[in-house]
Amino acid sequence: MKSECNLIFIEEIIEFLNCFFAVERFPTSERGGVYLATSNPVKRIGLALEPWAQLPEWVSAQRLDALFLHRPWKLDAEKISPELGVISYHLPFDECLTIGFNLRLAQVLRMSGLEILGEKENRAIGMLGEIPTQNFASLCSCITQIFGGQDQVCAAVNTNVIRIAVVGAMTDALVREASDRGADVYITGQFRQPAQEAMRETKIGAIAVGHRRSEVWGLRSLSGVLQERWSNLKVFTYYDS
Repeated sequence: MKSECNLIFIEEIIEFLNCFFAVERFPTSERGGVYLATSNPVKRIGLALEPWAQLPEWVSAQRLDALFLHRPWKLDAEKISPELGVISYHLPFDECLTIGFNLRLAQVLRMSGLEILGEKENRAIGMLGEIPTQNFASLCSCITQIFGGQDQVCAAVNTNVIRIAVVGAMTDALVREASDRGADVYITGQFRQPAQEAMRETKIGAIAVGHRRSEVWGLRSLSGVLQERWSNLKVFTYYDS
């Protein structure tokens, strides 16, 4: 019989994720946590960005005990089992696991010498760092492999890309600051029109990976985080909601 010490409860997952996301940095209303409570042990958890029509069937097919939803607001609780626990983190997930000051992404991009670029309410929203020298085409290929595609590209003037900015916003001021601090390429979720003039004047390269692609990457990363913490937790991820 499995020892009770090996059981996982939703409160433990929340405690771990609160620490991982450093939720104390966020306003109380934005910290996330338990959306629907359960007292049952969690052996199987599903991850998805938001509810979709076939969610109840997916939960049943995967025999889930708990569910993580990035955007839970359209969840119809009457269509899922009352035994199912639901966890939700919105802003903390966005800032820690998508485009921004994302340490796991920095490792994948092989960034070093990280510096903060941009702040919102005293939280970093972007990072600057060096990468192994490569041409712009190689960096674009790497980004495509990481995120599964890209939305828009503006080629870098510099032949060799040495320093990049990864930022969860795109403003005139942020683009100019990235350029002033030596970035060859600005990586973000979506191109923003107010930054176009700054891009032309600084001649910085830019890659927009797409907001949803960055969220899907975040789900994949979260799956790894949970499985690194609990060897006996089965994690199922739904990408196409």
